Amino acid sequence: MLEINDQIQIPDDELHFTYARSAGPGGQNVNKVNSKAILHWNVTQSAHLPEPVKQRFLTRYRPRITVLGEVVISGQVYRDQTRNAEDCLERLREMIVTVLVPPTPRKRTRPSRGSMERRLQSKREQSDRKTSRRRPQGHDE
Repeated sequence: MLEINDQIQIPDDELHFTYARSAGPGGQNVNKVNSKAILHWNVTQSAHLPEPVKQRFLTRYRPRITVLGEVVISGQVYRDQTRNAEDCLERLREMIVTVLVPPTPRKRTRPSRGSMERRLQSKREQSDRKTSRRRPQGHDE
C-alpha cells in the first residue's frame, strides 16, 4: 500500500511492476539480473484518488501518461530490484503530493505609478543613448 497522506492510500493491486535489465552499474551481474523496476499505474481507473486531484494529476503530467491512462515510472538507480521499486513508489508519491493542493488563482494587479514612470524614464534614457551614437544630420561626406 502506497500512503500519500491520511486520506489517500493506493492499494498494491493497482500498482503493477515489471522488471528489466538495467543500464546502470551492476558488476558481473549486470547481464544476468533484472534490476530495473518499471511501475505501471492506471490513473484514470483509480478509485482511490479523489476526482479533483486526479484531474490536476492528468493535466500536470499529461506527457507522462500513455493512451491507456497509465503512468509509467522506471527506476534503475540502484543495483537491486527492491530498492529500484521503492524508488519508483517514492517518485509516484512525490508526483501525487505536488498536485494535492489546488493552485491559488492569480490576482490581477496594476503596476504602480512609480514603476510606470521608471520604465518610461529608462526608455527615454535608452533612446537618448542610441540617438547620440548616430551620425549628425545634414553632414554628407
